[in-house]
Amino acid sequence: MPPLCYFVRHGQTGWNAELRLQGQADTDMSELGRGQAVRNGRRLAELIDGPEEFDFVASPLKRTRETMELIRREMGLPASGYRTDVRLVEVHFGDWQGSTYAELEERQPGSTAARLSDKWGFVGPGEGGESYQMLLDRVKPWYDALQNPTVCVTHGGVLRVLFRLVERMPEAEAAEMDILQERVLRLQDSRLEWL
Repeated sequence: MPPLCYFVRHGQTGWNAELRLQGQADTDMSELGRGQAVRNGRRLAELIDGPEEFDFVASPLKRTRETMELIRREMGLPASGYRTDVRLVEVHFGDWQGSTYAELEERQPGSTAARLSDKWGFVGPGEGGESYQMLLDRVKPWYDALQNPTVCVTHGGVLRVLFRLVERMPEAEAAEMDILQERVLRLQDSRLEWL
């Protein structure tokens, strides 16, 4: 059974607000996103009595590192006392990164139909493109190796695959679910719960 873990999605970015496919583009958080990170840090401070017993790990992208540092400050911890793991980066949207669905359709009508019909299995076109299934295959070894209580800051796609891994959520449902930026997700007793 995995240990107690708390997961946080990075705070909102400008691209989130514009509904741009962000993927592994290294974007900055907005002021709203920083506020979300601070509030999640306060929530974690309420939930965790002994933070020194927890591992802290984040995706190496800028928005997740900044979120983690804001969280740690709110918990009364040194901002830099965490590690990063490249397996926790977001799903790669290939050539689509940085575009909205509307822009993709304007450039190439009908181009988004395949992703909309199979969001879990769709691989973004171009170099580096991944499906959610490929992301799950990347994240699973990290998840399987969890041994200590952990606070993890990552991305919406990673949290979607966690619902598939932990809750056995159907692929289509996991791919479509809302992943909140202003809430903490707890993994306890092999169950996931938004707090």
